[in-house]
Amino acid sequence: MGEIRLPRHMFLWCMSAIYMFAFASLYVQIPGLYGNEGVLPARWQLRVSGKSIVEQLKDSPTLLWFSPRLGLDTQQCMELLSLTGALLSFMTLALPVLRDCRVFLVLWILYLSLYQVGQVFLYFQWDSLLLEMGFLAILIAPIKMLWSSKVRLHDNVTFWLVRWLLFRLMFASGVVKLTSRCPTWWGLTALTYHYETQCIPTPLAWFAHQLPVWFQKLSVVGTYVIEIAIPFTFFSPIRRHRLVAFYMQILLQVCIILSGNYNFFNILTITLCLSLLDDQHVNFWLRRPTPKTESTSLQTLFSGVALMLEIGTYAVLGYWTVKYFELQVDWEKKSVSSKTAFTYFEFNGFLKTVTVPSIQIGVLSLTWEIISSMFKCACVRGVLWRLWSTIQWAVMAAATVSMFAISLVPYTYIEYDANSNLWPGIRRAFEVTDRYQLVNSYGLFRRMTGVGGRPEVVIEGSMDRNTWTEIEFMYKPGNMSTAPPVVTPHQPRLDWQMWFAALGPHTQSPWFSSLLHRLLQGKRDVIRLIQTDESQYPFSKQPPAYLRAHRYKYWFSEPKEDGSYPQRWWRRVYVEEFYPMVQLGDSYLEQMLGQHGLKDKSPPRRSSNAWLPQFLRHVGEHAREMPAPLLLWTLFSSAATVCLLNSLRSRSHHQQRESLQNKHADKLAAGGTRYNVTEEDKKKHEEEDEDDAEEDGKEQKEDAMSEEEQEGEIEEEENTEETEEDCLRKRK
Repeated sequence: MGEIRLPRHMFLWCMSAIYMFAFASLYVQIPGLYGNEGVLPARWQLRVSGKSIVEQLKDSPTLLWFSPRLGLDTQQCMELLSLTGALLSFMTLALPVLRDCRVFLVLWILYLSLYQVGQVFLYFQWDSLLLEMGFLAILIAPIKMLWSSKVRLHDNVTFWLVRWLLFRLMFASGVVKLTSRCPTWWGLTALTYHYETQCIPTPLAWFAHQLPVWFQKLSVVGTYVIEIAIPFTFFSPIRRHRLVAFYMQILLQVCIILSGNYNFFNILTITLCLSLLDDQHVNFWLRRPTPKTESTSLQTLFSGVALMLEIGTYAVLGYWTVKYFELQVDWEKKSVSSKTAFTYFEFNGFLKTVTVPSIQIGVLSLTWEIISSMFKCACVRGVLWRLWSTIQWAVMAAATVSMFAISLVPYTYIEYDANSNLWPGIRRAFEVTDRYQLVNSYGLFRRMTGVGGRPEVVIEGSMDRNTWTEIEFMYKPGNMSTAPPVVTPHQPRLDWQMWFAALGPHTQSPWFSSLLHRLLQGKRDVIRLIQTDESQYPFSKQPPAYLRAHRYKYWFSEPKEDGSYPQRWWRRVYVEEFYPMVQLGDSYLEQMLGQHGLKDKSPPRRSSNAWLPQFLRHVGEHAREMPAPLLLWTLFSSAATVCLLNSLRSRSHHQQRESLQNKHADKLAAGGTRYNVTEEDKKKHEEEDEDDAEEDGKEQKEDAMSEEEQEGEIEEEENTEETEEDCLRKRK
């Protein structure tokens, strides 16, 4: 692996942006989800007890325990934490000087504190992935001190963990599709259902759904190749293997972004893919010249061998793809047929064969990075600098090995034998650190839901039990004429949970009873989760007297026979009643609330009139008036603009400094030329007339005096230019 200074900077910059998206997206939803009158009040997770603050932090590591000491209730403290995280990540995104490991430690602690009380609305895989990547950012980011060196020789070691996490994420996501025995994944027909059954599709999903079946099946084959086979090239010593793997992973993530709203998850995955790059390729993007070195015969030989291995790898991969998916080109129909040509037991055998070797490949790759960094530390000039570099290398290498070891526990969940053979000490270490979400297991799109139609819950309200009005959500499908939205990177967490609730009975989603209860009460914060513009909510003036919920099945509409587009995006069919008609005080509603512990046993704490609670209320009222996706992109655009201006300013200073250095070099060269000319004149005079030695001596003294004056002038100019450079550095 080459130098990774630029990919590391890009990784930290992307992590700052993702933290800002995550904190800001959650901030606008806290009152409706976790407020005192929200769907699942967070104060229920922090019961008052006689334990000390240390014991409380051990039970649940969250800063929300300190809310009484700040004069805040739990909701206000959550708003303070998320607002602090959003502002700090915004500043980190805009200012490179703040991309320090201590800043990323604060961001990680803030998000972990919110995660601990987030309950079902924060238990998504991308929330766990953000916490794991956030902890890796702490190890990767520099510690900026006065005596610290800009050269960090252990960066390749810690940055390797990002590549290992990318391998675990992609390989597990591909494997679980087949180990789940989902018939659509085994029949290669999953994408014929995916685009219309995913949680929140985009408008492009409608067009992707209309693609021919053979292309959808071929796309599933490509997904298997990208997620199962290609990840093994992440650790290849051949540079082009890693670059090809990078572009294939980016292709998959971009296709997912275009067809579905998966908040910041795909941005997280793209950020992980930066670990496959090096400075040379990033400089190629930036059109920066790279120094060319003369290649020896041995290097030419190695390049030829690497090229042959690269071609051989892709040839074998193509052969296996054609063989195990029986790819055949039908030139008459202009299509490619495909089907799975292996069984579930054969795939399990393959999994048992490659799981342990994949760990061994990781061990070898990590060992190489550690040893390479050790030799670099040994070559540092100066005893003190060498000692400091060695200490840093030892600490970071130990942390990297520890993270790799405990990550083996969730990674081997995909294969039982490999998991059962792990050393018990690694299991104990994983159990101790599990509450901090340092490492996690992943597996996206395990089973394809909605094969017989996309299930969707529609809530209806009425004032007289005769006329019923549907309550339309901002993002999830409801109105058949409304186009699918584009909300990335915002995650509407209530809309996501409505999608999960539709997959089963309402008893599997206890929070749904609390949602209906809050809507019957007319709670404004909960209504804003459904419609930011309250005028679009049908019961904005008066809450409904009755509520009920029905389950429908939705499908994308089909193009007309003449090829024109239909007027509606969706078509639907009524299926069954999802939740019976209820009203405030209804016995069934009260029973469901009591059964799941969703009744308020104690009144919420009175809001304080201190300056901090008033400030939080004032900021929240203004921030929530704007649609969340617009708010997030406004913050990002502002931070990116500041970052761009700083970059242009630093570039102008750099060009100015280079011009001063070139000017100084030209003056030194001119002075050296004059000095050589005078020396030649002296020798000629000595050879021509030895008798006039005294006169020549006088001339030589005069020449020497002039030379000393010239050198003094050059030194003065050099000193003045050095002071100018120092001033520029201080200004910078």
